[in-house]
Amino acid sequence: QVQLVESGGGLVQAGGSLRLSCAASGRTFSNYAMGWFRQAPGKEREFVAAINRSGSSLSYADSVKGRFTISRDNAKTTVYLQMNSLKPEDTAVYYCAALLGYYSRSPRDITSWGQGTQVTVSS
Repeated sequence: QVQLVESGGGLVQAGGSLRLSCAASGRTFSNYAMGWFRQAPGKEREFVAAINRSGSSLSYADSVKGRFTISRDNAKTTVYLQMNSLKPEDTAVYYCAALLGYYSRSPRDITSWGQGTQVTVSS
């Protein structure tokens, strides 16, 4: 398995930006498609974004499309989530995940999870 550690969460006003990072260690990072999920209080964990092993294919949930950008640096074994134009409804714990495959969208189809980082967007 690959071990994942997220960072970069915090409190931001609506319309602001944050950049989340997820540092990986253990198994070869470049062997994994990677993704971000989030979970708001009282809600199920949901898919946010995915990136394939090379970084050439990206996918987003409709709710974040055009505002969030996922990227990866295989040399640094790190995946990022740039979040712009943040809204109060983006408030959640954000989790980095190593996917079973690039098309994995369910929380059940995850090889490894990070511990999560809190993002709070105030109105």
